[in-house]
Amino acid sequence: MEGEKRPAPYEGLFADGHLVLWTLCSVLLPVFITFWCSLQRSRRQLHRRDIFRKSKHGWRDTDLFSHPTYCCVCAQHILQGAFCDCCGLRVDEGCLKKADKRFHCKEIMLKNDSKALDAMHHHWIRGNVPLCSYCVVCKQQCGSQPKLCDYRCIWCQKTVHDECMKNSLKNEQCDFGEFKNLIIPPSYLTSINQMRKDKKTDYAVLASKLGKQWTPLIILANSRSGTNMGEGLLGEFRILLNPVQVFDVTKTPPVKALQLCTLLPYYSARVLVCGGDGTVGWVLDAVDEMKIKGQEKYIPQVAVLPLGTGNDLSNTLGWGTGYAGEIPVAQVLRNVMEADGVKLDRWKVQVTNKGYYNLRKLKEFTMNNYFSVGPDALMALNFHAHREKAPSLFSSRILNKAVYLFYGTKDCLVQECKDLNKKVELELDGERVELPNLEGIIVLNIGYWGGGCRLWEGMGDETYPLARHDDGLLEVVGVYGSFHCAQIQVKLANPFRIGQAHTVRLILKCSMMPMQVDGEPWAQGPCTVTITHKTHALMLYFSGEQTDDDISSTSDPEDTKETDIAKRESPR
Repeated sequence: MEGEKRPAPYEGLFADGHLVLWTLCSVLLPVFITFWCSLQRSRRQLHRRDIFRKSKHGWRDTDLFSHPTYCCVCAQHILQGAFCDCCGLRVDEGCLKKADKRFHCKEIMLKNDSKALDAMHHHWIRGNVPLCSYCVVCKQQCGSQPKLCDYRCIWCQKTVHDECMKNSLKNEQCDFGEFKNLIIPPSYLTSINQMRKDKKTDYAVLASKLGKQWTPLIILANSRSGTNMGEGLLGEFRILLNPVQVFDVTKTPPVKALQLCTLLPYYSARVLVCGGDGTVGWVLDAVDEMKIKGQEKYIPQVAVLPLGTGNDLSNTLGWGTGYAGEIPVAQVLRNVMEADGVKLDRWKVQVTNKGYYNLRKLKEFTMNNYFSVGPDALMALNFHAHREKAPSLFSSRILNKAVYLFYGTKDCLVQECKDLNKKVELELDGERVELPNLEGIIVLNIGYWGGGCRLWEGMGDETYPLARHDDGLLEVVGVYGSFHCAQIQVKLANPFRIGQAHTVRLILKCSMMPMQVDGEPWAQGPCTVTITHKTHALMLYFSGEQTDDDISSTSDPEDTKETDIAKRESPR
């Protein structure tokens, strides 16, 4: 209608511009907020890392969900903060600087050289005491109130209530608690430092003040072994022991870490290796280097905390098939203190390639567990090849065993190692052995194989005397294929026992065959493999959960002399 007013053109443009403005705000504002938050987060992370790097504490990240705790500075719940894996101090993110100034971490050496060995006082940290801990004064439970309360000594691990804490208790000397025989006191290292300045090396005088039962323990943990539990274990051991005793072998090689043994009295040190059989072999190689350097008197005894996949050596020595945190670290230390010393044979494996004029280089390995050629080496070779391509997919022990099962099933159908008896010649102590139609040969030094199977002894009515790991003899068996290996592991079949010998020689005449030494596989062409005795290693055997078979396997050598003679005369 003519009387109606039409909107002016600029009013429509204004409304459209308003809409565009609100659209831009609704899109750009969340983007800006997200960008600003990420920028602030990165700044906080850089600031926190800078504090971590400069601090004397061993800070690690923590939050409300990983471990609900209270800040030792402001006494509030920690939403995002850090904890020290040496002294156990826990603080909120905003209190990190204050905590660095206010609280001292564990001192691996005392600053005052004049202090005596028995002048160590308690080092108390308030709050976040362990569950089920009890006051040393009133014997009642500590840490039961929902707030920052009670005290804990970071050396002896004793706890005390706030109201029970007295001046006399604050000035009381610390005896290092339950694990005093495993801890290297800071004052001992201070005295050693002073003696070295004075060019004295009689450390036994200092050790005598610590008692005859003092057997200091060195922890060598592989943070990448098995299910990557090593990182957490390193922190737990640092809290219970002196941090100078705890090493991550991925950062400090065993050769360097074991030099700490040279600051201890003769034949007193013990080593706990946290890792798989490969890590144990790495440490034992470092011990052999100590022998080469003329440090035989400082050679430690070695215990094992199994973190790998197979862990056959740790199983043979009574430490179990795998550690998944089922027992506390304190109990692990108690087991080490109760363990007994045994010897372990170590063998030299020489692989000489078959070439013109013998100009090819000789390969040499050290064997602790077993050597094999055939289907089990093929499974290990395939497993390692795929793990190198995608290592993040092989962090689970159960998944690793499932992958082994897959490759074993595949080989049952393909049979890549068939007619092995036509490709190899076997000699035991210089005598040629006629082989049946086998697919694999396994040379054993220890009692367990394949993740917990007693291969030599067999099952049912055909049981053989137990294999020993310190008699200088190797057990040689054969398998008919991957399916036969699976039957042996589930106790449905026995291996083909070839015999025992002090020296084993295997000649691969043609083709490529998979081989392995202690789980380290490779593809090998025509060659000669010679296995001879190399040396002994001093190990620790834990008999807390041993069976009757285990007792007989570690009995006195004189009691088993007749058994060894009978085994040498067994048919080959």
